[in-house]
Amino acid sequence: MTLQVNGEPCTLVVDNRTALLDLLRERLGLTGAKKGCDHGQCGACTVLVEGRRANSCLLPAVAQDGYAVTTVEGLADGEQLHPLQRAFLDRDAFQCGYCTPGQICSAAGVLEEATAGRPSDVTALDHPADRPVPLTSAEVRARLSGNICRCGAYPNIVAAVQDVVT
Repeated sequence: MTLQVNGEPCTLVVDNRTALLDLLRERLGLTGAKKGCDHGQCGACTVLVEGRRANSCLLPAVAQDGYAVTTVEGLADGEQLHPLQRAFLDRDAFQCGYCTPGQICSAAGVLEEATAGRPSDVTALDHPADRPVPLTSAEVRARLSGNICRCGAYPNIVAAVQDVVT
């Protein structure tokens, strides 16, 4: 199979039972995405597949053949941090840091979704479908609800995401 991982082409022979998370961590050495629950419930393994956020623990690696995968390691531009990475540092939006890579990848997906006008469960029903959705605190919380922070750094995570929007 062939993937583009963080902008680099990668051709591998993969067992059809291998999860994308395990491929990234064990075969490619990209340990940013974490194995939290291994059931898609905590979001620690969130990566971007074709620009959309996904729980990599649930995705068969072979089903991603030909796709572009971005991990937290691929968000930065060389030594220049992605604005979300910088905002998380500036806002101290983590404590233990275990969930942080998944939170940041999910937030990157959230920014794209909101810009594209895709609604969440808290978006006003009369919001025009072709207009960006304002990322209020309620929007950010709803959209990041699939990413669990056991330390409770949510207020700073929400603030960091909003810093990038404003």
